[in-house]
Amino acid sequence: MKETNKIPPQLPARSLKDKFTIFNMPFLWFGVFAVIALYAMYTENLPAGMIGALLITMVLGELLGWFGNHMPIVRTFLGGGAIVAIFGSAYMVYSGLMPESTTAGITEFMKDGDFLNFYIAALITGSILGMESKILVKAGVRYALPLLAAVAGAVGLAALVGMVLGFSVQEAVLVIAMPIMGGGMGAGAVPMSQVYSEMLGNEPGYYLSILVPALALGNVFAIILASVLNMIGNKYPSLTGNGQLIRNFHYEKKETPSYDLAKMGIGVLAAVSFYILGNILGDFIPLHPYAIMIILVAALKVANVMPEIIVEGASQWYEFVARNWTNALLVGIGVAYTDLEAVLNALSIQYVLIVLAVVIGAVIGSGVVGKFMGFYPIEAAITAGLCMANMGGTGDVAVLSAARRMELMPFAQISSRLGGALILLLASVFIPFFI
Repeated sequence: MKETNKIPPQLPARSLKDKFTIFNMPFLWFGVFAVIALYAMYTENLPAGMIGALLITMVLGELLGWFGNHMPIVRTFLGGGAIVAIFGSAYMVYSGLMPESTTAGITEFMKDGDFLNFYIAALITGSILGMESKILVKAGVRYALPLLAAVAGAVGLAALVGMVLGFSVQEAVLVIAMPIMGGGMGAGAVPMSQVYSEMLGNEPGYYLSILVPALALGNVFAIILASVLNMIGNKYPSLTGNGQLIRNFHYEKKETPSYDLAKMGIGVLAAVSFYILGNILGDFIPLHPYAIMIILVAALKVANVMPEIIVEGASQWYEFVARNWTNALLVGIGVAYTDLEAVLNALSIQYVLIVLAVVIGAVIGSGVVGKFMGFYPIEAAITAGLCMANMGGTGDVAVLSAARRMELMPFAQISSRLGGALILLLASVFIPFFI
């Protein structure tokens, strides 16, 4: 009789507790921290600088990310938490739900406070040093061909769809396709507006107002398609390396090390040092500092000259940053870099279809050519395709987050930075043919 009445040790209370957590803590305690942050924001008591901005971006990022990851259609088709964090925070700015002082503080934190660069520096350094050096050697120059194929696919499909919908080739290619593939705002749209101004007349601001909606809308589709590619990879495993770029090149991943706070400190030092060195050399080398940084770190990794303690430290710091601050960064992107009004103003059916054609063309071109070059089509399409069609560094984070492949950041940055420079070169070469 005792045996029949005995309760099986299923620990239901613990299961419920584990289910209702956010940011790896009980909902109740996260709610306490959220109330503190939101009360401070709406009573204008949020401190200026890093403390206030980091608190509110972390709280909003985890809240919006949690909702996005638990909304079936959004999670499945629209990028989940990544897209909700970006556009949810952008809507808060657009609708006035976020106080101007908070908006200004987050914008200052992202731009003048360099949080975006701090984040990307950690990801580039840690992900490259944490790679197998054989992968870097094997990828090599072959990665350039999927990049070129992405541009060709984007321009070709945009021109074709544009002509069908009544747009001229000039409008479809110069006004829509080129800015989308151009490496974001700072490295793409802004210098591109200067090139257009010099070669076509009018003020740079005139062209910038035309280019920005295409850039913003292209970034939306890039995030959505990243989520779609992740779904395709889950359904057809032969198309994806699950974060590995090179086909039929599997390697034994190192066991997860026990995390060491001292090593993480070394990782911080290494990441910011390589970032600063990239900026210093950028004064003499005509490449973006990120591109220089990638080349330097990759060269040191291939040469196998970095002490293991630095490699482990950079890798552990990268994992800490990616795990804890990605949603916070996405909120910063939504507040400081996403102009929701520009996106909404561009929403004519024809315009949207051409933008979608650009992004799909980039995916098809990079995925098909990537397969022939020995890459997994999904990873090639995400890095060489979508990371060319997004908003540069900010878009890379959002796309890889939606695709759940943050370890591809080095290749994403190659696409955004070197690919963006390629688009500027192509724009300056081909504009005379459209005049």
